[in-house]
Amino acid sequence: MITKLTDLDLNKIYSYADYLSWQLEERLELIKGKIFAMSPSPSRRHQEVSWQLSRVIANYFHKKPCKAFAAPFDVRLIDNDKSAKNHQEIHTVVQPDICVICDLNKLDEQGCLGAPDWIIEILSKGNSKKEMKLKYTLYETAGVKEYWVVYPFESAILQFVLNTNNKYELTNTFTEDEIASSYLFPDLRISLQEIFNET
Repeated sequence: MITKLTDLDLNKIYSYADYLSWQLEERLELIKGKIFAMSPSPSRRHQEVSWQLSRVIANYFHKKPCKAFAAPFDVRLIDNDKSAKNHQEIHTVVQPDICVICDLNKLDEQGCLGAPDWIIEILSKGNSKKEMKLKYTLYETAGVKEYWVVYPFESAILQFVLNTNNKYELTNTFTEDEIASSYLFPDLRISLQEIFNET
C-alpha cells in the first residue's frame, strides 16, 4: 500500500488505476502519467479568492442544468479523439480550483470523466511556468471550451476560449475594477472588486 509520496517513483508513468490505489495525505495530480505534487496548503489569499469565486458561480448555477464543482474534485482528461473508460488507460487526473460541467453524463462517483466546459485555475506562488504551460496545453487538447487563469496577488484574470481550430485565444484580461463575464455564460457577470477586495 502506497501511503507516502516518497514511496512513488517520480520518473514512472502512472494510470488512474494506480492513483485510486494510493492512500496519500498529500494532494497530487497526474499529467500524462507523471506525478505533480500540489501545494500542501494554498495561501490565505488563494483560498479567499477561490471561496468568493465559488460562491458567485455556485449561486449562478443553482437550479440550472450545468453543475459547478470546487477542488478537491477529480477531473479525468482524455484526448478528444479517444474515449478511454478503463482506469488503466487514463493517465491524466487534475483538480481544478473550479470547474463547470454541462454534459452530466460525464459525472460519476469519482468526479468527471472528460473535459469540463469551463475551468478556473487560481495561481499560487508555488505554481511553476512549466506546470502552467502543461495545464494550458492539456486543457486545450482535451477540449475545455473556456479557461480562466486567476492571478490573486495581481488581482487579474486571463480568459482563454477555444476557437474554431480548437486552439486557445486570449479573449479578455480582466482587472480588479472590472466586471468579468464568462464567454459560455454571458449573463454571468462577476464584480472583481468584490472578489479581490473582499479578501
